[in-house]
Amino acid sequence: MDYLVFLGSVRETAPPYPKRLGLRVARALVEHLNTGENKANLVDPLAFELGKVFKPHFAYSKGKAPRPLDQLATEIANADGYVMVSPEYNHSMSPALAHLLNHFGSSLFSYKPSVITTYSAGQWGGARAAVNMRCYLSELGCLPVSAMIHVPKAQEVFDEDGQYLDGVEGQQWTSYIKRALSQLDWWAAAASVQRNDPTAGQRPSGFTQDPSQRNAP
Repeated sequence: MDYLVFLGSVRETAPPYPKRLGLRVARALVEHLNTGENKANLVDPLAFELGKVFKPHFAYSKGKAPRPLDQLATEIANADGYVMVSPEYNHSMSPALAHLLNHFGSSLFSYKPSVITTYSAGQWGGARAAVNMRCYLSELGCLPVSAMIHVPKAQEVFDEDGQYLDGVEGQQWTSYIKRALSQLDWWAAAASVQRNDPTAGQRPSGFTQDPSQRNAP
């Protein structure tokens, strides 16, 4: 399976300390996913210049979209599943994550699973953001699996490279993380079979150019 891990943080200022805490969590998940025949790539929103005026990828004429958006659109379409990593802002998901994802139509994500991962520097692990994320990801078509990953006090769990810090019960954390990622693997494999089955019929799509394509008559 090929996975994308989306990081929902562009904040390079402190507090909180350390800066870009979510990058540690995202790197840890990429490493957990890169096992066996699975491959995972990190999608960092800081790698994309999205501009001040919002224009989604699907609103551009063919061949006219910025190359980074085109490349990411291809990666999204080719992926078998997604892991969304977000802090909590006002009991909601990261605006940086939503802003990046909103550049792409739901057809690119459809018929694939996702995993919700939240984190914080405090005790709650961003868990309240997960409620909002479940609705959001369902609308994108990449249905979240039931198990979620919450990482409270992430600065006490992972170092900058996503490795467990000394004194952390790595085996317990790995077991906890793999509970969600094993569900992702199961659903991704099942969905892949159905998507690639020529006898399964044409899949209804979300939209490719305009959200009105999903409207009732």
